[in-house]
Amino acid sequence: MSKRSINGIDFTAMVLAGAEKLQQHAEHVNSLNVFPVPDGDTGTNMNLTMTAGVGELGKNHSASIGQCSSVLSKGLLMGARGNSGVILSQLFRGFGRSAAAYEELNSQQFAAALQTGVDTAYKAVVKPVEGTILTVAKEAARHAVFLARRTTDINVLMTEVLAKAKEALAGTPDLLPVLKQVGVVDSGGQGLVYIYEGFLESLTSGQFADSGQGQAARGAVPAEQAVVLTKPEVKPAHVPVSAQSQLSTEDIEFLYDMEFFINRQLGGPHSEAFDEDQFRKALSVNGDSIIVISDDDTIKVHVHSKAPGEVLNLALLYGEIAQIHILNMREQHRDLLTAGMDIAPSPEVFADIPEEKSSIEAPAVPPADDLAPYGFIAVSSGDGISDIFKSLGIDVVLAGGQTMNPSTEDFVNAISSISAKHIYILPNNSNIVLAAEQSKEILEGEREITVIPSKSIPQGIAAAFAFQEEESVDSNTDRMLNAIDRVKSGQVTYAVRDTKYEEMDIKAGQYIGISNSKIIAAAEDLLSASQALLSKMLESGGEIITILTGQEANLEDTEALEGWLGANYPDAEVEIHEGGQPLYFYLFSVEA
Repeated sequence: MSKRSINGIDFTAMVLAGAEKLQQHAEHVNSLNVFPVPDGDTGTNMNLTMTAGVGELGKNHSASIGQCSSVLSKGLLMGARGNSGVILSQLFRGFGRSAAAYEELNSQQFAAALQTGVDTAYKAVVKPVEGTILTVAKEAARHAVFLARRTTDINVLMTEVLAKAKEALAGTPDLLPVLKQVGVVDSGGQGLVYIYEGFLESLTSGQFADSGQGQAARGAVPAEQAVVLTKPEVKPAHVPVSAQSQLSTEDIEFLYDMEFFINRQLGGPHSEAFDEDQFRKALSVNGDSIIVISDDDTIKVHVHSKAPGEVLNLALLYGEIAQIHILNMREQHRDLLTAGMDIAPSPEVFADIPEEKSSIEAPAVPPADDLAPYGFIAVSSGDGISDIFKSLGIDVVLAGGQTMNPSTEDFVNAISSISAKHIYILPNNSNIVLAAEQSKEILEGEREITVIPSKSIPQGIAAAFAFQEEESVDSNTDRMLNAIDRVKSGQVTYAVRDTKYEEMDIKAGQYIGISNSKIIAAAEDLLSASQALLSKMLESGGEIITILTGQEANLEDTEALEGWLGANYPDAEVEIHEGGQPLYFYLFSVEA
């Protein structure tokens, strides 16, 4: 059956199906990592990014594709994790800009939106690399623009877009030699293909999707509890089917939908004597739909109220208020009626979508005279490493690293929590730099931010050491950039699959040493792999050798490694610290 246009309902269905398809295959996407390391995370990052976008759609769905695509873009932008997630967010950011003025898109407009997404994503990457998700998106969009001149059927168009994306994906090893060398296609491109597969399935089957394998794109639900979500039926326009259309706006008595948290640890005159029953009764005087969930430290509150000020004053008696969300439900109801939401998806469709809550509050920035000259954010992958950064004066340490990349929103909230004129961000991982840069772009004009492109923990530590409080921004930036250039970084982990890399035949279970984005060593035992890696890193000398031990490192190997360094490099200063990082037995740095 042909389809000449798609509206917000169709687009929402496509996005949900694409997110579901990606979730089902996220581990396969992870497995396509070029290096056979245990923390390939492209699939995880793309899945979490899509989850954020779907979550935003769940709160603000519409019959207008312009509005839906803008809402999705916002969710993806703030939830973007890792390079693949940031690029994915930019693809849909451009799509949303192109679609913003439309209630629905025909085939040519849909193709143009895909192309605008590609243009936006390429501009967001300083040095675009072909043979990646960018190539897959570009080839698919280019083919869509060509084909849209010849067909008005969006089902046909999407079928061809998917076919072209698969063809481009198959060609990525020819554009990026390292992919061919290890026998994989690009992981980000594969993730995009899965999303496009979901798009097509939604268009042609009329279903949101679910094979019963899970719903992590809408929330972590065990497989045995998975539900099949069917696309809402669109009734003829003259049939009044919407509950919203049957309700008068003025009939909404408790018009303010409020949700917030009370942090009891931060005090309040009655924080020690919280009586949940009394609190509920007080809320019910001017409210209904009351939910109160409390523990020793935190109280979560949801209420529909006539008097939000009174609710907040009541809450302040028990501690500080955080994460406040207040919606005017009469205004929301008027918007829904105006947008034609009598054909919108039922709220139950989105019932399993989680709202990610940041652990960092974002207070208002104090007046300029009260600001410190500098503030710092660093990403850390272990408790010991976090302690090192804190000892160096880092204001906010975000938990992250290769296994869990912070989102753009995590950086935005961290920046907002620091009362400083100029803020430096140390991403400390090549896969986190783009998200940090994206947060800087979002806050451009509001805050002064510099992203120091540190690609490893040792580089981040070196940059923090190089900083001097009394120096100017330009001077400090130069000092830190020079510091990361002087550091050689290495890490030791284990291989999760057999692979051939350059001249090495690597077997699953072997220990591998990596430096400067290359596998340097592979061995059957940890000590041999570590020695081989350090030997390569020290070929041109080094005065200071720092070892950060991971969660799985043992004292015997560490002492043996220290003894080997003392015997073979007696002039070098060796420092050993407990890093606590997962999956990587050792992180090494060598400084001249």
